[in-house]
Amino acid sequence: MIDDRDRQILTLLQQDCRISNAELAEAVGMSASALWRRVRALEETGVIDRYGAVVNPEAMGLGFEAIVHVHLTRHDPEKIIEFIRAVETSAAVQECYATTGQADYHLRVLTRDLAAYNRFLDEFLFRLPAVSSAQTNVVLRTIKRDRPITA
Repeated sequence: MIDDRDRQILTLLQQDCRISNAELAEAVGMSASALWRRVRALEETGVIDRYGAVVNPEAMGLGFEAIVHVHLTRHDPEKIIEFIRAVETSAAVQECYATTGQADYHLRVLTRDLAAYNRFLDEFLFRLPAVSSAQTNVVLRTIKRDRPITA
């Protein structure tokens, strides 16, 4: 069970996963060894999935971002697996969600520019047998992303 102290640890780790064990222990009012045991337990139970750096897409030359609503032609399990595997291996696809509603999948795609995005559509997405159509919403401005999970 996650308690308030665990939530505090998780919030601080999400803000800066490079914080030292000693700094984190001091921030939450625990000894370093007790904190280390708590963090280990959070890792082992899967609450902490992984650690990583948050990279600025524009600094990497990825200035075009879109949300793509993908419609499948059929729901053949083999074709869906092929679609999912292809999406998982695409560097342009940052996120993929299977959802309810009109579209079957929603992708967040990052590319250098509009021309690169068109290549993504023509050379990748529309070549997947399960894909019937896709609707693109260009991201004009990001309002909120990468916020700590605190619930």
